[in-house]
Amino acid sequence: MSIILIIQMLLTQSSCSSALKNSNLGNLSKFPYMILKPTRDVQTASGSFSLAHDGLISLGFEFGGTSLKFINQLLMKKVNASDVIILEGILVFHDQRVRNLMNMKIFVDTDADVRLARRIRRDTVVRGRDINSVLEQYAKFVKPAFDDFVLPSKKYADVIIPRGGENDVAVDLIVQHIRTKLGQHDLCKIYPNVYVIQSTFQIRGMHTLIRDRDISKHDFVFYSDRLIRLVVEHGLGHLPFTEKQVVTPTGSVYTGVDFCKKLCGVSIVRSGESMENALRACCKGIKIGKILIHRDGDNGKQLIYEKLPKDISERHVLLLDPVLATGNSANQAIDLLIQKGVPESHIIFLNLISAPEGIHCVSKRFPSLKIVTSEIDVALNEEFRVIPGMGEFGDRYFGTDD
Repeated sequence: MSIILIIQMLLTQSSCSSALKNSNLGNLSKFPYMILKPTRDVQTASGSFSLAHDGLISLGFEFGGTSLKFINQLLMKKVNASDVIILEGILVFHDQRVRNLMNMKIFVDTDADVRLARRIRRDTVVRGRDINSVLEQYAKFVKPAFDDFVLPSKKYADVIIPRGGENDVAVDLIVQHIRTKLGQHDLCKIYPNVYVIQSTFQIRGMHTLIRDRDISKHDFVFYSDRLIRLVVEHGLGHLPFTEKQVVTPTGSVYTGVDFCKKLCGVSIVRSGESMENALRACCKGIKIGKILIHRDGDNGKQLIYEKLPKDISERHVLLLDPVLATGNSANQAIDLLIQKGVPESHIIFLNLISAPEGIHCVSKRFPSLKIVTSEIDVALNEEFRVIPGMGEFGDRYFGTDD
């Protein structure tokens, strides 16, 4: 799935646009000009009319008639497959339907004096107008139009870049962020709450070992525990923290963070119990509940047993299951937690490997829940086993696979 990057430029777009390669560029700024009458050209040249103000007022900006047709064309337009799609224009944030398509909304701001200087230079040098008419039009139409229509849309931006397109540091940071996103698994682009821990040769090596069917039980447990510990640590990093100051042995003050106090683990029996030791090693004295769900093929919806902390509704929950396959058992467990009063956003689902089908199943149903995994595998086979997978994790971990 493509990343949709929306850049709203006030005056200068070229610097940001040229910084992003392999992109698809759509321009929303031109659509009001398409409905101008020929007589308006003369009025604009004389300074008695400005599209930026009179044109927008005449549209009423209720997106009716021609403007609504344009937006519908924009929403339905097919573009070539691209890693990045850029839609730019000073009014691009106005319509909520367009905003809903955006993964990132950027407002590139420019100082008012700079905008005026550029306008004077363009209108006098390129368009041959005298400076008095330019200033009169700016004061009467352009500046009010900016204040009425463009500036209010700034509140919808995720990122505001000061000093316009000349802010190379901000542009570089955005480009780096996009490159990071492009390097993620496709499912992480679709579901922003799916996190795959950064792969290293160590992690790949441990996956190679535990996926090997000929590995000994001792080595399987040892390397599985190492991977589980990494997943747990990564999951803990998504919990809320509060700022805390302490005094070091040197007498200096260190400003750090305090761990989340209200926390518990919930393991999906039996495989999930393999992750409990790593959680206890990271969180001293943590409460751990258990959920047992009957699995039969792809239908894991029969709740057999549950034992959860009484105050679980007040806690953040780390849900433990090393393998996310179809997602049916996970959905049943998550439904139970929500019934017990746990907010969906307070649940973090930890596993070693995930099938794409399971991620789709869980993330579509619970979009506020976070999933943390160490690898996303290829698919499920006809028997609903993860491919390439690692077999029956619980049997291999607890030594009951003979």
